[in-house]
Amino acid sequence: MGDFWSAVADVATNESAYRNAIIAAVVLLFAASGELAAEKAGTINISIEGMMLAGAFAGAVGQEQTGSVLLALLIAAVAGLIVALVQANMSHRLSADQFVVGLVLNTLVLGVVGFLAGSNEPKTSLVSRWKVPGLGDIPIVGPALFDQPWVLYLVYPVIPFMWWLLYRTRWGLEVRAVGEDPNAADVSGLHVNKLRRQTIYLTGMLSGIGGAYFLFARSGRFEDSLIGGRGYIAIAAVIFGGWTLKGSVVGCVVFGLVGSFALTIPSLGYKGIDSAFLAMAPSLVTIIAMALFAKRVRQPAALARPFIRGLK
Repeated sequence: MGDFWSAVADVATNESAYRNAIIAAVVLLFAASGELAAEKAGTINISIEGMMLAGAFAGAVGQEQTGSVLLALLIAAVAGLIVALVQANMSHRLSADQFVVGLVLNTLVLGVVGFLAGSNEPKTSLVSRWKVPGLGDIPIVGPALFDQPWVLYLVYPVIPFMWWLLYRTRWGLEVRAVGEDPNAADVSGLHVNKLRRQTIYLTGMLSGIGGAYFLFARSGRFEDSLIGGRGYIAIAAVIFGGWTLKGSVVGCVVFGLVGSFALTIPSLGYKGIDSAFLAMAPSLVTIIAMALFAKRVRQPAALARPFIRGLK
């Protein structure tokens, strides 16, 4: 254990560990910010993993075909939206079980993307890094937040936008009302399932962008294992954050830090720490966080409960 704590101390002062942690956190932030809106409306998108993977693949194809990263991100958003359309309409128009639909979509997207990438692997590349003058020179924090691939900076307006959308607009008020008491919302004239579908569409677009962002900021090369369970971690971050925006941001950063530290420890030359333990650390922390916080915070009252008019 001495080697472990010594490694933790070295990682805690390692600049690249924080830089990688923020890159890992931001991919979760794109997905979690949309997922927060959906869960506020009372629905859980298990298919968020498929949305991210579809976005990553579409972004790779978009960059290869157009040469533009911005167009590739737009195409990625459309790909995430397509997955969201299936999830939303199956769950909140045809009343299929949202968990089953999500799991099936994740498997379907993985199979389709694996087949397409195997027959014609798109050629992609990392985007350039932009340093914000002055802010990028702050020790430790500066490079992590302000000396990164430029696609990372897209998340900075997304967070305040989602706060404004959920807490300062009529639409956000209606979404939150639907997630608390869909029957009362329905009596008030709100279209419960329509609002739920809209939040899933939003989640799909943000998750698609998040998948493409991760490709351009971290990997530079598409693989069907690129997302690697991050969609599920994004859902855990929302629960960890108590279904609040600031809490979800903290959750994403915590999970990003754990993942980055687990990858950084071997690169610093520590050989006495079991690699299997490091590999499972992010998932282990996710499970512990779910166990500790899932019952200690108040979730939307109608979360995961399908709405059928006339039934309670």
